[in-house]
Amino acid sequence: MANRSHPRVSFITVNFNGARDSMNLLQTIFEHIKSFRFEVIVIDNASIINEFEVIKQRYPFIKGEYLQENLGFAGGNNRGLEMATGDYMYFINNDTLLPKDADSQIQSMISFCEVNPKVGGLSPKILYHTPPNLIQFAGSTPLTAITMRNKQIGYKEMDLSQYNQIVQIPYFHGAAMFVPKTVIDHIGRMPTCYFLYYEELDWSNSITKHFQLFYFPLAQIVHLESASTGIDSPLKVFYITRNRVIFAYRQRKGSLRVLALGYLILMAFPMHLCLLLFRLKFKQSVAMIKGISSACRWIMIGSR
Repeated sequence: MANRSHPRVSFITVNFNGARDSMNLLQTIFEHIKSFRFEVIVIDNASIINEFEVIKQRYPFIKGEYLQENLGFAGGNNRGLEMATGDYMYFINNDTLLPKDADSQIQSMISFCEVNPKVGGLSPKILYHTPPNLIQFAGSTPLTAITMRNKQIGYKEMDLSQYNQIVQIPYFHGAAMFVPKTVIDHIGRMPTCYFLYYEELDWSNSITKHFQLFYFPLAQIVHLESASTGIDSPLKVFYITRNRVIFAYRQRKGSLRVLALGYLILMAFPMHLCLLLFRLKFKQSVAMIKGISSACRWIMIGSR
């Protein structure tokens, strides 16, 4: 089997109560990757049952484990890194699919990294599964210094080949990150203080201090997340709120940090909270308040 020798690529995915999605992803990996050695690592982040064993019964050559505690997105991926032996790490969401020509696409990613030693990592073009050919990610602009806002390029545009140029980007998209192992050895692993959301932005900032990130449209993945997904869940509101504050604290210094935190806590969040209350989104409102409180506690205690 291809993954019994030293692998060229380590595919790492984190599973949480999503064995069916994970097996669909693995099916596309094992079907489409033929020309280079690889390994697949699945970390089950404390699903209700041990889904790693369920997945391994179908794909016996995978590596990984079932965690007794949910370590979050970064923690799960970092655990996968501990097991990985490939030259390149491909962190990929378990609710994605590789296209039929993924083999040649990933070969192109490897070649690009080999001839450009300053490459810190690549994110492919990400397309929604539903509706088809709708772009989710084709790069992004930097976050503004104080408001911490940016634009995701190509978001919800039809793919008409308008974003088919390789361009330097400030941040990975967390659904798909292709990173040379040597970069991780130099930079270190993903920060685990976020649990969910913003960890790839923080990690990207660490990488771009020494290397360059690129949007690489010669490779694609399909994200099973629907473009018509509804209103944010309270869980998402909590972590987006909390982690936006933590990110501002970690990534801004001096007066910029004060201005960014002041803007978020005294202006942006109160305005958003009023809007949620006006729309009778009480669960989301409570989640936002809890997110702000959790972030403030982290700043006072957890960041020490």
